[in-house]
Amino acid sequence: MEYTVQKLGRLAGVSARTLRFYDEVGILKPARINSSGYRIYGAAEVDRLQQILFYRELGVGLDRIKEIMGDPDYDGVRALRLHREELLERRERLDALIANVERTLDAREGGKDMSDEEKFEGFKDKLIADNEARYGAEVRAKYGDETIDRSNAKLRGMSEADYAEMNKLADEIHASLAEAFKTGDPEGEAARRTAELHKRWLSYSWSSYSKEAHAGLAQMYVDDERFTAYYEKEPGMTAFLRDAIVAYVGRSDNEA
Repeated sequence: MEYTVQKLGRLAGVSARTLRFYDEVGILKPARINSSGYRIYGAAEVDRLQQILFYRELGVGLDRIKEIMGDPDYDGVRALRLHREELLERRERLDALIANVERTLDAREGGKDMSDEEKFEGFKDKLIADNEARYGAEVRAKYGDETIDRSNAKLRGMSEADYAEMNKLADEIHASLAEAFKTGDPEGEAARRTAELHKRWLSYSWSSYSKEAHAGLAQMYVDDERFTAYYEKEPGMTAFLRDAIVAYVGRSDNEA
């Protein structure tokens, strides 16, 4: 089956303008141009567009998608399995939040009262479950079960204020990293501030801090594409964060 821009757009639920843009930036080229000058897409392009839309749904930027799918070792089947894992985790998170909303509505309409801790159970439990599902095997192998269990217990016992502050810090890290990345200097002041924010963020889940563990985690961000996807809003951003953290922990004026 072959499709023109208009037909493929209707099939996939995207605009013809989007498909033309994907062609212009080189992320999705047509199979051929027919004698009338129309872009023609075949089965391979349909499959590629499906993958692109999965990545877009999961919040991955176009530059990063192009880099991932342009890798000679890119495996479409493996990518689909990762998409499935991510979407199942998202569904579980939504189910937990829906349950939290239902309990909250019941409490406000005269049902059983909720403690402040219960109001955040869905958020914290899902955060722990998501982390275990996505990264548990790797971080347990690297840091040990006891360390990760202590970390999970600390997260589960987090107060409402601490939970809000941890999420605020996560947003600040992304914003600070974007600004630092523009400078191109992982040892500069903007990069140092990003690494400091990252250290503060870790303090909410780590039972103890060490420079070596911080640097090791930063390297894991680069080595594991699941971590990389979280920070890689632009190509090279995760490696920049790694370098910024390594520079930060190597400074003599930073105490563990």
